[in-house]
Amino acid sequence: MKKQKRIALINDVTGFGRCSTAVQLPIISAMGVQCCVLPTAILSAHTGYPTYYFYDYTSHMKEYMDNWKELGVSFDGITTGFLGSEQQIELVLSFLEQFQREDTKVIVDPVMGDDGVLYATYTEKMCTEMKHLVHHADVVTPNLTEACRLLEIEYPSVLPTEEKLKKIAGGLCDLGAKKVVITGLQFHDNVVNYYYERNGKEGLIGNKKVVESRPGTGDVFSAIITGAEMKGIPIERSVSLSADFIRKALVYTMECNTPKNDGLCFESVLWELIEAIHREKL
Repeated sequence: MKKQKRIALINDVTGFGRCSTAVQLPIISAMGVQCCVLPTAILSAHTGYPTYYFYDYTSHMKEYMDNWKELGVSFDGITTGFLGSEQQIELVLSFLEQFQREDTKVIVDPVMGDDGVLYATYTEKMCTEMKHLVHHADVVTPNLTEACRLLEIEYPSVLPTEEKLKKIAGGLCDLGAKKVVITGLQFHDNVVNYYYERNGKEGLIGNKKVVESRPGTGDVFSAIITGAEMKGIPIERSVSLSADFIRKALVYTMECNTPKNDGLCFESVLWELIEAIHREKL
């Protein structure tokens, strides 16, 4: 009997500006996976805009989780995005204790910083708690800043060699992750992603850089990785699907002269991702 996969998506809900749940929910749904949202915060627009409404949902997350438990809801996958406090990370760890089964896939995007610098909200305690979360991950998708911080090593001044990336990814596997994708590596005119599995499979996949980074690009990437993991697609293929889709969305976004803060116009090319998924031999 066929059974549709179901995931819990733990991230903020942003009304305007394509990021977080606003991009992850439609993408994961289009990939044929039921997506159930556990909000961490509610924003009228993302924080890149000059003004926005923000509501911290932390105090309601436990009640939300308790209701799912009472209803007997179960999940084939759990994916996490930006977590704004130590308490939120602890709540996610509690969520895993209650809802993670032996066959539940956990995908962690440790949104901690960029360009060698942690976000202002991040504390040392939060970094430690994020390590505990990575311990449960089937797939973890850090950028280089986040990978280095999780391992407490210095952020490199030049792009690491593939051998060095392998060592970094191996270190993240030592923390507990089964698969690692180090995202957004800038190499000349290309944006490259490095993937690594505990079984030794590794590689670099990327595309020619189209335009500067936009809000929500990382959320699009992690959404496709999540959906692909639920479909049983190998990590090298899921990284390739993500990179190709983002490039197509960026090209279309440029053609539309869309303001940077408005993110990726992914909706108009989503059909191409659906077709690509259907072509996979699952």
